Amino acid sequence: MKKLAAFVLLLALAAFIAGGLVIGSWKAAGPANKAIPVVVAQGSSLRKAAETLEVAGALESADNFLLLARIFGGDGTIHAGEYEIPARASPADILALLQSGKTLQRFITVPEGLPSIMVHERLMAAPTLAGTVPVPEEGSVLPDSYSYQRGESRAAVLKRMQDAMTKELDALWAKRQPQSVAKSKREAIILASVVEKETGKPSERRMVAGVYSNRVRLGMKLDADPTVIYPITKGKPLGRRIRRSELNDDNGYNTYARPGLPAGPIANPGRESIAAVLNPADTQALYFVADGTGGHVFANSLSEHNANVAKWYAIRRARGEM
Repeated sequence: MKKLAAFVLLLALAAFIAGGLVIGSWKAAGPANKAIPVVVAQGSSLRKAAETLEVAGALESADNFLLLARIFGGDGTIHAGEYEIPARASPADILALLQSGKTLQRFITVPEGLPSIMVHERLMAAPTLAGTVPVPEEGSVLPDSYSYQRGESRAAVLKRMQDAMTKELDALWAKRQPQSVAKSKREAIILASVVEKETGKPSERRMVAGVYSNRVRLGMKLDADPTVIYPITKGKPLGRRIRRSELNDDNGYNTYARPGLPAGPIANPGRESIAAVLNPADTQALYFVADGTGGHVFANSLSEHNANVAKWYAIRRARGEM
């Protein structure tokens, strides 16, 4: 009996040790020395995913992973997509990640006021996107950060950008106020694009929109420099001072040449600029000029504006810019 008891004890001890080794190997650090991107194809079985992970260097053995997954993995299903496997991730960590569906997120960011030609450049520069797209219509893209996955089409990402603008514009248009001079959604986008390019300070947007709304209402020219630049560069920085000939060029966009709105948007305006032209500040101001701090100073009369311009020129001369 003593021998039998000792044998049973040894078996129990061996099982305990074996169990500990199995559990330990399930939670042991994996072979990857750095994070590894791995794509689990649509419709992949756990075996196919394990083989992909082994080839990528995230697992020592696909067969061992599958065996341990049957013991510890439960009934959770894995999700297709691109994953970033962390450095030294254990088999347990990897299975949990595949079952979570927390795929690697890639983003294209469209800043407020980015022209469509540069939106196109960002889409085409994303190396993991597929296919080509034309330069989108100016003003049709809502500035924001857009996630995408490896292999997704550029057309699909662009559609999300444009659908977002349509949805946002519809929502803002429904809240427009009577003092807005925009007679249509297109006019709202056109004027918002000018406001977007004229001020980088969120606190000024409604005031700038108020000035331009007053000018449109009175039939004055907007005299907005960005509308002169747009036909020359399609919205990219000019990199030099505007020439007199360009100020005189009546091309449909130049608001120094004729009153009213330009022929079309000059950038992709953000939510706040669109909201500003649909609910502009209640102001009598007709002029504004830079104040030297990144903002602007506003004036109701031309004489007041001329005095503000003189102050701005003095600031520029003191800086050695003139």
